[in-house]
Amino acid sequence: MTASAVSLALLATACGSSDSKGEAKADAPAPAASSAAPAKGKTDAELAGVIVKQADLPDHLVKEATAAEAAAGAAATSDKPDCLPLVKAQSMAPVGKAAGTARTKAVAKPKDGGAADTPDAKMKAIMDALGANATAVTLSSYDGKGAEEAFTALKNAGTACAAGYGVTQDGESAKVTKVAPGTPVTAGDEALAYTVEADSDGTKISTQLVVVRKANTVATFSALSLKGTAEQPKSVVDAQVKKLG
Repeated sequence: MTASAVSLALLATACGSSDSKGEAKADAPAPAASSAAPAKGKTDAELAGVIVKQADLPDHLVKEATAAEAAAGAAATSDKPDCLPLVKAQSMAPVGKAAGTARTKAVAKPKDGGAADTPDAKMKAIMDALGANATAVTLSSYDGKGAEEAFTALKNAGTACAAGYGVTQDGESAKVTKVAPGTPVTAGDEALAYTVEADSDGTKISTQLVVVRKANTVATFSALSLKGTAEQPKSVVDAQVKKLG
């Protein structure tokens, strides 16, 4: 597993506009400066204010990503340059040069099946926690058309890297064996979804990757489960997109 995957696994076990008042000649053309000005991306602090929190996801355990996880994602690499956008999206790192970034992790709480007052019930509760969906959420905001370019890079990578690629992160290596379209997602200005299958030390892992662009911010959601097959994190995606406005 990559460093971000290990971190998520450990968490799972813990379970406007303004009006101009200036006067202009009647025959003068309307100024175009404001419409031509490139969009400015949100800062780290601004994104921290709109990323999902515990109150937004009562059915999840939400915990902020660490500086070490951010550093590991920034250094993550692939043996195929065209596939690096996918590596970054699954490592809580921005694709390309972002103006600001925010990261968090959300682990689904096991459904309450009653008090775990017997050995069998306690064991089931532990296994449910281990198999819970763990989702890494990353917000990256860009100046100009950077968000559109990042989204396009991820879309192109899904096609170019369908047969797989190698990943190295924090001194660990894994082999992605397949990238396939996931359950379609309708959100933001544009969205895409992938099922990413990997082999890590002989262990088969199937993760769900969702990417949503809203204006000049790109949100990525990478979900995994220690049971090996993750579910698409719909409730996390919906809650985050709602906060982006």
